[in-house]
Amino acid sequence: QVQLVESGGGWVHPGGSLRLSCAASTSIFSLMAMGWYRQAPGKQRELVAAISSGNTTNSADSVKGRFTISRDNAKNTVYLQMDSLKPEDTAVYYCAVGATFSSLLRGTVRYWGQGTQVTVSS
Repeated sequence: QVQLVESGGGWVHPGGSLRLSCAASTSIFSLMAMGWYRQAPGKQRELVAAISSGNTTNSADSVKGRFTISRDNAKNTVYLQMDSLKPEDTAVYYCAVGATFSSLLRGTVRYWGQGTQVTVSS
C-alpha cells in the first residue's frame, strides 16, 4: 500500500498562491504517474493536473497558466503550485497515483491521499 501525505492547503485571498505537497511512501516513486484531483461541494471530482515519470504534464483547462505540477524524485514528492487563485478553485485537493500517465488522464487511480482543503475567499 502506497501512502500519500499531503500538506500546504489553507485559506488565501483571491489572486494569492499556495503550494501543495504530496509525499509518497514508495521505493519506486520515480516510475509512477502522479496527479492532483479536486472536489468542490456539490461537484464531481476532477483531475486538475498530472505528471508522468518522464515529466510530461497535463492540466485542466480551468487551471492552465495558473497551476503547475512538478515532482522531486529525490524527495518522493509531487507539488502543485497554485497561482492567481480564484474562489472557484476552492475544493478539497487529493493527491493520486496512477499506474500510467494515460491511466490518470482517463480517471483511473490506484491510490489516493486523504485530501487537503484549499479555500479561496475574501
